[in-house]
Amino acid sequence: MEGHRIKAALAALLIGIGLAGGSALPAAAQSSVRIGGPVAEQQVDRDGPMVPTQIPGQSRGDSWHGIRLGEQGTVSIPNKQAGVLIQSEGEAWRAVRNGPLSQYGSWVLGGILALLVLFFVVRGRIRIDGQKTGRTIERFNAFERGVHWMTAGSFVVLAVSGLNLLYGRHTLLPLIGPEPFAALSYYGKLAHNFLGFAFILGVALIFVMWAKHNIPSRHDLIWFLKAGGLFSRGVHPPAHKFNGGQKVIFWSTVVGGAALGFTGVQLVFPFSFATLEELQLFQLAHAAIAVIMIAIILAHIYIGSVGMEGAFAAMGDGQVELQWAREHHSLWVEEVTGEKVRHGPHHGTPAE
Repeated sequence: MEGHRIKAALAALLIGIGLAGGSALPAAAQSSVRIGGPVAEQQVDRDGPMVPTQIPGQSRGDSWHGIRLGEQGTVSIPNKQAGVLIQSEGEAWRAVRNGPLSQYGSWVLGGILALLVLFFVVRGRIRIDGQKTGRTIERFNAFERGVHWMTAGSFVVLAVSGLNLLYGRHTLLPLIGPEPFAALSYYGKLAHNFLGFAFILGVALIFVMWAKHNIPSRHDLIWFLKAGGLFSRGVHPPAHKFNGGQKVIFWSTVVGGAALGFTGVQLVFPFSFATLEELQLFQLAHAAIAVIMIAIILAHIYIGSVGMEGAFAAMGDGQVELQWAREHHSLWVEEVTGEKVRHGPHHGTPAE
């Protein structure tokens, strides 16, 4: 009886060994298929055990070097760009965006705000020097004001939502928390995408309406030499409908707006007109141009509101005090009214 038990145990042990060996054969066969033939065996000897993603006949160093350079593999999904495992230009894009672009951008915006505050403290509000007449003259009609406010309103939303994308994660998120910040960023991005087209339309209409009034002239040189009278009371260089400073803002808006529109359309419709590398460059250019334009428009908003008495009325109801027009746009007043305005220090009243 004891002998039968020993025989049964030995039989079970042999059967178990056979089953284990049989199950190991397919695994060994699969492993040999993945590794490949003699070339792969040489590769294993040189570089160590192969990994499943390694290309047969190629060292791991060569494989990863190609991947780092952006070599595209084969994928079965429609998006063939998914075959690129690593897009190294993206690291350069992120380094520039989160480094010099963000840093210099904050300096530009902080600097212009500091200068405007300093200018207001030192110069104060630019008042009308002469005696007010109580009469007004139309500076902009309803259509011109409507285009201006459409462009200005859309730009403000675009600027705020764009700055949130660039700086919000590090400034606003810690203040309001993740959920409000996520909602604000989401709806801000939607507004940014759609209002961008209103801004593009506004810039195009502004160019059509006012380009002929913003052609540089010799009077602009005089205006710049006298700094537009901004730093001196009673100094009012002659100017047509737009002075030298306003012409700078006009062409900055037109050229900068066109550049923002072009790069923005590329980003709203990715891969429709540009490659991934080009989109990264467009994004950096879009952000840099936007920061510069925001700084310029901040100065424009300051002068058009608290910085100069009587300026806001031009885009408010379109009517400006006649004496204000004589002092800041004397040549334009002569063109519109036919009166002769005396040019010089403390000028602004009609010549006798």
